[in-house]
Amino acid sequence: MKLFKSLLVAPATLGLLAPITASATEVNLKAISNYSYENSEIDVNTFKTSPKENLLLSGGEGLVDSANYDGGFSETTTASFSLDTILGSVDGGNDSTEALSFDYQMNIGLSTSFTGEDSLDVTIDIGNSVGTDIGATLTESASIMGFQATGDALNVDGITYTFPLGGATVVLGDTTDISSTFTGACAYSAFTDYMGNCGTGNSVGVGGKGVTASIGYAFDSGFSLAGGVSSETNAIMTKEGSDLYGIEAAYTADSYGVAVAYTSADQGTAAETTYWGVNAFYNFDLASVSVGVETEETSGSADKSGYFVGLTFPEVGPGSVSLGLGTQANYTDAETELLTYEASYSYPINDGMTVTPGVYIKEASSGDDDTGVIVKTSFSF
Repeated sequence: MKLFKSLLVAPATLGLLAPITASATEVNLKAISNYSYENSEIDVNTFKTSPKENLLLSGGEGLVDSANYDGGFSETTTASFSLDTILGSVDGGNDSTEALSFDYQMNIGLSTSFTGEDSLDVTIDIGNSVGTDIGATLTESASIMGFQATGDALNVDGITYTFPLGGATVVLGDTTDISSTFTGACAYSAFTDYMGNCGTGNSVGVGGKGVTASIGYAFDSGFSLAGGVSSETNAIMTKEGSDLYGIEAAYTADSYGVAVAYTSADQGTAAETTYWGVNAFYNFDLASVSVGVETEETSGSADKSGYFVGLTFPEVGPGSVSLGLGTQANYTDAETELLTYEASYSYPINDGMTVTPGVYIKEASSGDDDTGVIVKTSFSF
């Protein structure tokens, strides 16, 4: 009798299947052969194999039924994107051809929280700038703006895990900065990369060498303390490796702030180098002034120092104006200081787009200074 029923239903079943376009993986042939009158309701999904795989959500909540998964991030995971493009031309120095160049760099930030107070962050960069490790050199514009040499390839720029410990904030990660927990006291809106730390990039704005641990504590009074250590990935805290230590103390009020930092780079078996850095700002009604001073001492070598001064006018028409100058590095008293000057005007087109035209002069020891004109467009989405 069951065979007779199956024979009666077969023509109807085939008639329903004829107009349906399906791949072999979508059709469950076993279900067709076992069909009977007890299963009389048929639609386009009747003979599709139900997915049984479980997927792991990016937020770490565990395995979930893929049938109820829409393919997006979990509720605790967010993504942010930013894109910087520069159109620039440089005359003199390293780029005497005055060639017009275009560079871009895109940043992708992924952030996940497991407790609501912690944060696992991954930063990925991609851009068209090519570095010497790939066989060419950065354009002059890309170099002075601090673009990464990724060569149109995705590059993991940092992985960090941030969590509270008592009243302090702890950051652990790879390819991240010790100064990620530093407060700093630089209010200058920089155009070129070097000006971004008010000339204290080796101390108050110290970076990292690989594996990094940093901790900071902010008091209610405005004071803050922070410190950290960073070591080469393949020689963590050993004499064969190169370690970097840093501590910072800062005080910030409504209209002014000051930060002092000390860092030590032991350079493995090479001579140790230490840095002291101080930067500060004061907000006037019309503008804010920022200053920075850094000293450098290496065993067996003469002491070096560098400085920075910058002004930011926050309300000039629809945008803001920045004027700054600073030494290109730290110099001994016997060396000739080389300065960089910059001026820029930044104005927002809308909430997600800002255009910043700027000019800079970079002194050269040969006397043939670089003069650059760059238009930077920043997108955030």
